[in-house]
Amino acid sequence: MTLVTFMGPYMGMPKMNPAAMLSMMMNVPVFLGWIMHFMIGIIFALMYVFLLLPLLSKVKSRILKGVIFGMAAFVFAQIAMMVMGAMFGNMPSPEGSMVLMMIGSIMGHIIYGIVVALFVKK
Repeated sequence: MTLVTFMGPYMGMPKMNPAAMLSMMMNVPVFLGWIMHFMIGIIFALMYVFLLLPLLSKVKSRILKGVIFGMAAFVFAQIAMMVMGAMFGNMPSPEGSMVLMMIGSIMGHIIYGIVVALFVKK
């Protein structure tokens, strides 16, 4: 997903940096934002294996499982951003089209979900 974030502007998407957004909201250095973002990714992958995968036992396609997981991660991320914005009050203002940012975020989360689903052997 990080690769998609950095490649997005070359594909016509607005520049997005989730680590910078996290660090700005929590008033910490950007490298801590990156650590938090990677930790969230690892925790979500574990949640996929232990919580979501058993619920998706009837879905045979690993790609479809990944898309479902990616969409769930996207929805959770949007809710978490709203909650963190309310808690910390430092919500960064978006640069560029909000619609394109949402599309880019959905694409990134779906790609992340597919990669996680393809790495899981079940």
